Amino acid sequence: MARRIAPLWKFFRMSELVKTVSSDSTPATSAAASPAATTPRVGSGIDYQRFLDCVHCGLCTASCPTYLETGNENDSPRGRIYLMRAVTDGRIELTESVKGHLDGCLDCRSCETACPSGVQYGRLIEPFRIEMQQHAHGPGSAGGQGRDWFHRWILYGLFPYPKKLLWALVPAKLMQTLKLDQLAEKIGLTKLLPERLRRMQRLLPPLKTREPQLPEFLPAIGPRRARVALFTGCVADAMFHHVNWATARVLQANGCDVVIPRDQACCGAIHYHSGAGTPALEFARTNATAFDLDGVDAVIINVAGCGSMLKDYGHVATELAAGDQVTSTALKKFAAKVRDISEFLAALGPIAPQGEVRMKGTYHDACHLCHAQKIREQPRDLLSLVPGLELVPLAESEICCGAAGSYNLTEGQMADQLAARKLANILATGAETVIMGNAGCSLQIQAALRQAGSPIWVAHPMEILDLSYRGGNSVKA
Repeated sequence: MARRIAPLWKFFRMSELVKTVSSDSTPATSAAASPAATTPRVGSGIDYQRFLDCVHCGLCTASCPTYLETGNENDSPRGRIYLMRAVTDGRIELTESVKGHLDGCLDCRSCETACPSGVQYGRLIEPFRIEMQQHAHGPGSAGGQGRDWFHRWILYGLFPYPKKLLWALVPAKLMQTLKLDQLAEKIGLTKLLPERLRRMQRLLPPLKTREPQLPEFLPAIGPRRARVALFTGCVADAMFHHVNWATARVLQANGCDVVIPRDQACCGAIHYHSGAGTPALEFARTNATAFDLDGVDAVIINVAGCGSMLKDYGHVATELAAGDQVTSTALKKFAAKVRDISEFLAALGPIAPQGEVRMKGTYHDACHLCHAQKIREQPRDLLSLVPGLELVPLAESEICCGAAGSYNLTEGQMADQLAARKLANILATGAETVIMGNAGCSLQIQAALRQAGSPIWVAHPMEILDLSYRGGNSVKA
């Protein structure tokens, strides 16, 4: 009986998907009758076998954050694959409803972890979004043209440039110092801002006094064991400069010479994940030439989202620079050198820190660390070396917090639902600190904790290790 019910249940769920899609989509016009028959369909540039890898078993649904919240098949990985394939086949049109379900994907890649068939979901949703943008706004849209003001001036024009962002944060830091931001919130002035700017203001963390600029070279402490280059990022460098310093000090304490190239740029993830392929490729080219890859053992990154993008440069070259063998070779060489800081230290063999950090903490798995890069145990193993640190488990640690790069600015309702889910799990641990290896997660979770009035410290693993290497403390740095 169970064997009969399972296929019937799967058929019912997929029939529900087809019915939903059909009700809000116009049937595709035949190629012979269509005046735009020569225009390639969205999705036609994707290796079709990747669609066929999905057998629609549904094992991914239990790990998909948006499906967990909505229960809608169109918001599940298999449902979105079904939609993309149907658009590619010409069975449905790319309506606003279909685009809404696809844009609602966090690209957290948790489905890849759950999938027994090895479906490369990221290799589907990311190029499909690029083609969606080109379809909507014309060929130039891959460079960010034709998008709304928020994408043009904020996501694409400000966030990828740390120097610009630092200048933009000056008035914000002044308002925080004078507590004018709290006054504006209290009397409702912030409600006059456009919604996405209001969300930006709410996500802004307390801005710390910025440490001196990292020098171009920091020597190893003790016998030299490796020579590495540090990727500092854009938003991460502007808002979490102290984490870059902590990372550099931890590397030094582990016998690493640290090189910080001045000409490095944004990793390109902000553009790439929102469908703007051309500038993403340009950022990748810049980084491939900024680092002396032959002179270092690894390129170190402490932000999960950036690390995932940097490791994907080879695929980006294949997808966006087909036929350009020079670019392809350079980007693949760069990607092969990239290591997350926890991954690198675990492989190097960490020198155990001695300072006691008397604190109860819990660890949140950033999606692009645990799902995209398959790095789970290394951060926990490093934290277990810290004397005095009690690490307690976090329920649903691998479920996305709703940050997902710029998702919490563009898909506010779902981002808030996932933040509330994550907040409840964090509060249930009784931890004094929640530790994570991604800047976006940190911004999202800090905002949720502030709104809840919780004093829990949001820290990067390198901040904890750095604190211990420098003598330890029971108080957050």
